Amino acid sequence: MARAARTSLPETDVRERFVAAGLRALQEYGAAELTLRRVAELAGSSTMGVYTRFGGRTGMLEAIYRRGFELLRVALVAAEQEATLSGEQDVGQRIVRLATAYRRFALENPALYALMFERPLPDFDPSPALRSEALNSTFTLLIDEVRRAQGRGLVAGHDPVRPSYLVWTAIHGIVSIELTHAVRSPLPGWFLDSAEVGQQVLVDGVSAQLVGLR
Repeated sequence: MARAARTSLPETDVRERFVAAGLRALQEYGAAELTLRRVAELAGSSTMGVYTRFGGRTGMLEAIYRRGFELLRVALVAAEQEATLSGEQDVGQRIVRLATAYRRFALENPALYALMFERPLPDFDPSPALRSEALNSTFTLLIDEVRRAQGRGLVAGHDPVRPSYLVWTAIHGIVSIELTHAVRSPLPGWFLDSAEVGQQVLVDGVSAQLVGLR
């Protein structure tokens, strides 16, 4: 009897399997379990497979880090498209939609968000080039909206970068505080005692920032 031909996955598919396993490890076990052994186990492979595709743990972590920003960008682009399809003309509301999508992504992926913006693994620090590439992949979307706001006289000045950074710090700060608050014991009467209140705090904060930038 003829032996069945062995087939193998394309290299890109194998890499994707490892990245997906890393995201799963983050979600189910936390950053501390982003080890070669754990990721290889979840990918149904060996640690040598990680070395072959990524050169080692740092390369693997950088791929997961980059994927986090790719997923965030997908979420933000979807929010922009939703605003466009709904005929949203209010630039302020379009920026609020971006902020809401940013918050939703962070709340749904807290461990990944921490890997992207904090340092849960003391021995992992993405290179400046990778960090710049990753941050700009999403930051440029906000710049586009702020530039549109400047064109309508809703934000002062002609350079959209600095006001965009100020808006982002408001979004990021409010969301990060909500994430920290969520993993601690309830604090009745504080500003973030429900998801609905958290969303409203974000809307109020971003709206106030935009008023100040006029």
